[in-house]
Amino acid sequence: MPRVVKVEPRADYCLYAKFSDGVEGEVDLSQRLFGPVFEPLREVSLFNQASIDEYGVICWPNGADLAPDALHAQLLAAVSVQR
Repeated sequence: MPRVVKVEPRADYCLYAKFSDGVEGEVDLSQRLFGPVFEPLREVSLFNQASIDEYGVICWPNGADLAPDALHAQLLAAVSVQR
């Protein structure tokens, strides 16, 4: 499975991510920030602390993380739609 090699928080709860296989793009997380783990990310200063852990997973200081395989699939699907 490709690893996340770059992540950049963007405006309106979007993230830009790039994977080791070259797949890259922006995802809108605004509709996913619910529940005890993800709701705190509605605080922009916390959301903007997105980083990549040693396993290539996008994570935040509060313990929230994104499954890289699901994110990769979402970005691949978006590329397919754009073609």
